[in-house]
Amino acid sequence: MNERVAVVTGGIGGLGTETCKALARAGRRVVAADLAARTERVEQFRAEVASFGDAITFEPLNVIDHNDCASLVERVRARYGAVSILVNAAGITRDTSLRKMDAAQWDDVIAVNLGGVFNLCRLVVDGMMAQGFGRIVNISSVNGQTGQFGQTNYSAAKAGMHGFTMARAREVAKKGVTVNSISPGYCDTPMVRAVPEDIRQQIVASIPVGRLGEPREIARTVAFLTDDDAGYITGANIPVNGGYFMSF
Repeated sequence: MNERVAVVTGGIGGLGTETCKALARAGRRVVAADLAARTERVEQFRAEVASFGDAITFEPLNVIDHNDCASLVERVRARYGAVSILVNAAGITRDTSLRKMDAAQWDDVIAVNLGGVFNLCRLVVDGMMAQGFGRIVNISSVNGQTGQFGQTNYSAAKAGMHGFTMARAREVAKKGVTVNSISPGYCDTPMVRAVPEDIRQQIVASIPVGRLGEPREIARTVAFLTDDDAGYITGANIPVNGGYFMSF
């Protein structure tokens, strides 16, 4: 096991929490970075990961604030060492049809879901190249591949995330740094559980495997892509969606 330092943005969310656990099980020192204002959720998260001891810690972060991101990276470097693994899982939705969408709903989603990727990647990639090792995984979405009614902002951000992934992968491929994205389908998270029951049943009926995904199944894919031996996979988008979207 190699105790490389991993940062997971959106680290206290449903997918983020399972990702932190999976990386800790793989021997990584994990920093879950998320909004500190979610005080109740922060305490729940700490209770959920208590059995991992100091292998998983929480740090406050607003991904849309470049200075805040820089402060986080510096704190992590000072306490634990250079960031070797970055998982960009922070994301929000502001769903409505484009004709009803205001500028703030567009800007907020793009700033968090895509701008946050830019902010963190830009800050950690030089250190990764200097040490000759880095793993970046960007959590995209099946809706970035298929589009979704009422999600022009979200779908655009998630599709842009994979375009970013491919471009960045080309820039750092010879430096021991891989950059990949994962496109989860519909998973059993609080966000999906908040969908009305009749609509959720329709979603499940459209998934070939006949169920929602489990956050641990996404986390397992993150652990695979961030493994030390995964150095020949870069610029890829891995769909984890139960067959919901299949393409040639």
